[in-house]
Amino acid sequence: MHVPSLPHLFLADLPPEAPLTPSLVRDACISVKRNRAQWLLPRRTSELVDIIAYNADRWLQADYPLRRIALQSGAAELGFSSPTMARGLDAFFRQLTHDHLIGWLAQDLGDSRRLDEFAAPASELRHGRLALARGPELLAQVAAGNLPVSTLSLMVAGLLLRSGQFIKCSQRSTLLPRLFAHSLAELEPKLGACLELASWPGGHEAFEGAMMGEADCLVVQGSDTVVEDLRRRMPSTCRCVAYGHRLSFGFIAGDVLGTFLARKVADRAAVDIAAWNQLGCLSPHVLYVEDTGTLTPEGFAAALSEALVRMEQTEPRGALRPEESAAIDQRRSLHQLRAAHHRSLHRDAITVPRGAFFEAPTAETQVWSSEGSTAWTVVYEADPTFRTSCLNRFIYVKPCRNLGDALRRAEIVRGQISTVGIAATEGRAQELALELARWGVSRVCPLGRMQDPPLAWRHDGRPALSELVQWTDWEQASS
Repeated sequence: MHVPSLPHLFLADLPPEAPLTPSLVRDACISVKRNRAQWLLPRRTSELVDIIAYNADRWLQADYPLRRIALQSGAAELGFSSPTMARGLDAFFRQLTHDHLIGWLAQDLGDSRRLDEFAAPASELRHGRLALARGPELLAQVAAGNLPVSTLSLMVAGLLLRSGQFIKCSQRSTLLPRLFAHSLAELEPKLGACLELASWPGGHEAFEGAMMGEADCLVVQGSDTVVEDLRRRMPSTCRCVAYGHRLSFGFIAGDVLGTFLARKVADRAAVDIAAWNQLGCLSPHVLYVEDTGTLTPEGFAAALSEALVRMEQTEPRGALRPEESAAIDQRRSLHQLRAAHHRSLHRDAITVPRGAFFEAPTAETQVWSSEGSTAWTVVYEADPTFRTSCLNRFIYVKPCRNLGDALRRAEIVRGQISTVGIAATEGRAQELALELARWGVSRVCPLGRMQDPPLAWRHDGRPALSELVQWTDWEQASS
């Protein structure tokens, strides 16, 4: 999307008719590396942390011009409503404080000083070992188009690591990364010169070859097909850090489904479904509900539909592309037909020979949905088998006896699950988290925070910063 009020600092700022060539991409990468050596590499970590934190504070101000552009134009580019954009931006930029950034460095690198000097935590110092971490000279990023803040998070990581960066934006989602890059360039023009952003259709081998030929580390966010295609074409001089397709779900324990708590739990689930319109890997496809509570799983589905009505009033979903709306209409129609069929079977028992009765199937379906639009959909299915959603606030609610039962029903996606949001009493939560960890889930969080991970969360179970750096160990002479 071309925004006339932005100066043309980056390739992605150029109007659509401006030509982009592989040689231009290669020259831009070389320029970024040269600028990085001159203006970024000598900076101290503390300086960069202060710049990032100050810039984040500007993004949290309602009158910040670039934030206003994001809220006004982001809806047109991405389909999010302004309230949804505002909630997502606030959740991200609130994390970029001085303490959180230093904590992220310390967690992933062992000591926040390790990008400036040889350093070590006490456990390594006792053995006479120090280490220095080095970020990539050029960190290239192939960004996903579904969730804009994941690109921003990696841009922050690259800046902390003093890496020059080339971001290949999704054609559907260029605006927010560009605005963030412009905000950094406003504060520090020389830091802006260590970034480059561009966009082209995925699978363009000449452009991607020019970018990967100059990079020493490539981060890929996207489908497993995209990841494998780029890995196949990468030069041996470039490392690959890949984040492929992942799914998430929620689990609601029966002990929090009393009359008083049920509405709160439903409201928290609605937050996870509405956040970024359920498009991220951390958004739930299914909510498993234990059938041991005062409120039945079917009753919880009805309560969730009421919560989504309230959410639509305060944070509407926004417009979809025609093919996305069509997918929701088609899926809704399928489940509505099943629901009508099950009602008919229960209403009219069919007599069969020898005096037996035809028994209605035990799997039942009910559908709650927004009137006159595809804004939200809740499908209750008695069949607990995991089912992927068509997203954009379309959620399945399924019953289970306990977490073990839910995991057996989700076995078909084992190894693909990123996050499980849980609603349970404090005493039960630890037991559930341990069971989920042993099953292979990389992140467990309270329901209502699935799309709001901490800055230092381990993406797909891997520490983000240490995935990108290379190390020099210094083994000191014993005294």
